[in-house]
Amino acid sequence: MLRSFFIGLSTNKPFRAFSERSSMGRRVSRRFVAGMSVDEAIAAAAQLNAEGIDVSLDSLGESVLQVTQAEASAAVYHQLLDAIAARGLRANVSVKLTQVGMDIGGPSAGPALAERIVGEIVAHAFHTQNFVRIDMESSEYTEPTLQLTERLHQQYPGAVGTVLQAYLFRTEQDASRLIAQGIRIRLCKGAYKEPATIAFPAKLDVDTNYCKLMRHLVSSPVFCGIATHDEVIIDDLRRFVAEHNIDKRAFEFQMLYGIRRDLQRKLAAEGFGVRVYVPFGTEWYPYFMRRLAERPANVLFLAKNFFKS
Repeated sequence: MLRSFFIGLSTNKPFRAFSERSSMGRRVSRRFVAGMSVDEAIAAAAQLNAEGIDVSLDSLGESVLQVTQAEASAAVYHQLLDAIAARGLRANVSVKLTQVGMDIGGPSAGPALAERIVGEIVAHAFHTQNFVRIDMESSEYTEPTLQLTERLHQQYPGAVGTVLQAYLFRTEQDASRLIAQGIRIRLCKGAYKEPATIAFPAKLDVDTNYCKLMRHLVSSPVFCGIATHDEVIIDDLRRFVAEHNIDKRAFEFQMLYGIRRDLQRKLAAEGFGVRVYVPFGTEWYPYFMRRLAERPANVLFLAKNFFKS
């Protein structure tokens, strides 16, 4: 019930407008969002690197409806890639297709615009020896996202990957499909409301599928990201890699900025690769609400710590 409530709020436009403009909203978001500007995001990345943790930077925004907005989003990513190269940071970038025009101008114009813009970002990453993660959104975007990732991988091998969501029935086949092409995957559970006809409705079933998929990914020759804060799942993977003599650096754990920082440092100290997904920007509201939907403990944490400095 709580998950559905926050997912519903994530699409509430009036509440979003109020939250993103209010000082109280920005203050609350700071737990999970690394500031509003590129400079703040780069500073957060440098701090995490100093702690032995890699980073994926995400300029927040989605569902843009104007070409100028899509181009402005792209400009931020080019700025990020240049800053990462200039600073020598261990960081890459993550981008959503709806942030760069996927929904603009009809069923053919939008995808073409998004492919051009993301293609330019991936080309930039390729020439600076970096990497772009195309984030996954709701299920209507799953197949277009996979196909676009496959086309860009053919042009810029090793410079682009995507995300698969364990709650979708199709994900096992999608994982095999991408692994066969050498495309890197971030595996997550999924944070959108999907019908029971295409997704597991029960948490236990999602967790079971997640564990099955993560074992497949870490056993493959492709470097992939296991995105979870669930210690039961993390311990399961620890045992699995030890039993099968899988190198701790053959994959990486991926976690969200501001969530389980103790666990991030612990895994890094144990020799595992750890990457933190660092979002920033003024359009933080939908992302923030999905984080609250994913983990009720986040709500309690914010309530207890709101008046602390």
